[in-house]
Amino acid sequence: MKNISKKYNCPVSATLELIGGKYKALILWHLTDKTLRFSEIRRLVADATAKMLTQQLRELEEDGLLIRKVYPVVPPKVEYSLTKKGLSLRPILTEMFDWGSKHLKAKGLNANCSMTKNSCGGNCGK
Repeated sequence: MKNISKKYNCPVSATLELIGGKYKALILWHLTDKTLRFSEIRRLVADATAKMLTQQLRELEEDGLLIRKVYPVVPPKVEYSLTKKGLSLRPILTEMFDWGSKHLKAKGLNANCSMTKNSCGGNCGK
């Protein structure tokens, strides 16, 4: 896990260090209350290349936000789920979703992405 205490003294900066990657918030959102395989995450975060997605997943694992479970089968089976620390980000992600939805609506736009309230099993923010 990164030692952010030496790098930051601002709580917002410390949070962004963990979830500020290009696809990290989407990955965390989709893993809320779910366990997903790499291919499922890749389908949900379609704009990410396999290399970028792998990098973001490794960083989230290194930071203690998700668990990577490898099953000893052929072909390899790998599943990702959130740790307790990762689940603690749920209210932040829900607020981001709500704020972004209002922002888009104010601009006359509709949300058009894979990140919906139903993405997290309907339990977002609880």
